[in-house]
Amino acid sequence: MSTPTKNPTTSAFYAQAGISFGLALLSMVVAVLYLPVDPWVRAFLALGTLYLTTSAFTLAKCVRDAQETSSVVNRLDQARVDKILADHDPFRSVS
Repeated sequence: MSTPTKNPTTSAFYAQAGISFGLALLSMVVAVLYLPVDPWVRAFLALGTLYLTTSAFTLAKCVRDAQETSSVVNRLDQARVDKILADHDPFRSVS
């Protein structure tokens, strides 16, 4: 019998990650806004910040999807092994 997978990540960790991301993004936006440069340089840096942010979300989604796929495959493999072990009779003669 397989044991259910336990999620070791707590809600406090999710909150810490969200707050950390929010502070990093906010500080980058403030830094770009108050940078003493021409508007086109500021726009370029703002666009880079936007691109980096969307890329971070895409990467996080890809990693999460790969982990979920791996977990499903592992559960299926474990279920197959459990079925084989349940059906196995060590006292049956081999024909």
